[in-house]
Amino acid sequence: MGSKQDSRKQNRREFLKSGAAIAGGAALGAASKSASAQLEGPEAYIHGSDDMVAYGSRSRFVNSKRIPHGGRHSPDQFGLDFHIATPLQDQYGVITPSSLFYMGTTRGSYLPDIDPNKHRLMIHGLVDNPLVFTMDELKRLPSVTRMHFVECAGNRANSRMTTVQETHGMTSNAEWTGVLLSTLLEEAGVKEGADWIVAEGIEEVKGASSIPMTKAMDDTLLAYAMNGEPVRPQQGFPLRLLAPGFEGIFNVKWLRRIKVVDQYYMTYNDYGHLTQDPATAALGYQIGPKSVIVHPSGGMQLPGTGYYQVSGLAWSGGGRVDRVEVTTDGGQTWFDAEIRGEPQPMAHTLFAFDWEWDGSECELQSRCIDELGQVQPSRQEVGEFWNTPPGERIRVRGQDNSIQPWRIHSDGSVHNAII
Repeated sequence: MGSKQDSRKQNRREFLKSGAAIAGGAALGAASKSASAQLEGPEAYIHGSDDMVAYGSRSRFVNSKRIPHGGRHSPDQFGLDFHIATPLQDQYGVITPSSLFYMGTTRGSYLPDIDPNKHRLMIHGLVDNPLVFTMDELKRLPSVTRMHFVECAGNRANSRMTTVQETHGMTSNAEWTGVLLSTLLEEAGVKEGADWIVAEGIEEVKGASSIPMTKAMDDTLLAYAMNGEPVRPQQGFPLRLLAPGFEGIFNVKWLRRIKVVDQYYMTYNDYGHLTQDPATAALGYQIGPKSVIVHPSGGMQLPGTGYYQVSGLAWSGGGRVDRVEVTTDGGQTWFDAEIRGEPQPMAHTLFAFDWEWDGSECELQSRCIDELGQVQPSRQEVGEFWNTPPGERIRVRGQDNSIQPWRIHSDGSVHNAII
């Protein structure tokens, strides 16, 4: 393995040296006309405007955008939003811009237009002191800022999907700021036997989720800010519940009420999550270890043979990402990828791998191993778990954290390799 790694590093150095040679020639006045043309000035200049001063905008040459996901258009003819997927293929680093953060709703809804000065959060039920908070009162309390991903349980791949935005675009990662729910529950005084909470949003069709008290008192966050600004309306302005590592549907938006209860409640959001044992529910709601290669990925085109940096994202509802492995031969041989940055609990983690492509057809995969020792399963392993008969297409029920394969054809085109 060591010799192969040394070879990849040498190929990377040669790739960088070839670029440096062009740059050096330009500095000495010896570059070709085509190289000199690359150093020309801008086509035009951007004039200042009130809008640019007030909030700013991205370059007109940047056109990353979200897309409807799951076969339903957003918005529909009535203006309802459904699933909207983030463009992972265009992302750099691990933070998803607020304007590109995915959105998911099982019902379709109009976004509540909430005046934060009038919004209230109630905590009641099996508590000694029922409480009602204004947004200003919440912001006066001790806050925390943490990076966490959110992922819809419907984030899954199949053979009909072509790009990573289609296969994995229903997950995003942000820096969240807010108050720990435990701070409020301790102030309210949780009574003995209160093993659950029910969190409710203010949607037109009421959204609510049952969450074990163990999770509520652990790391659950009531977030009023993301990526340094107020949470956006599509993400639950002015307040959303964030249960790190849990399926997206438990991260209730437009939060207005938390009821402390002594049993599991079957709410609309809880339909399909029948685990009612508080001791095991948290594990059942967690997103399993997961990863996906975003460069290169489906729909991309490799310009030719030579050095490439394979890169992607890994995450787990079980905690920090411990390792990521990459294969370029369809799973026969695995190599450790390089983890970029310090992995955070229940957050996207960037990984990279030096690769020399020789022009032959091959298959790229990645797999995540989290700090609990959980290993991301292959499609075959998931099929065996669900007792899929040999030769039949694998249909994953529940969460799908199986490995995503990308096939590189000899012409450099990249395709979804799920069959």
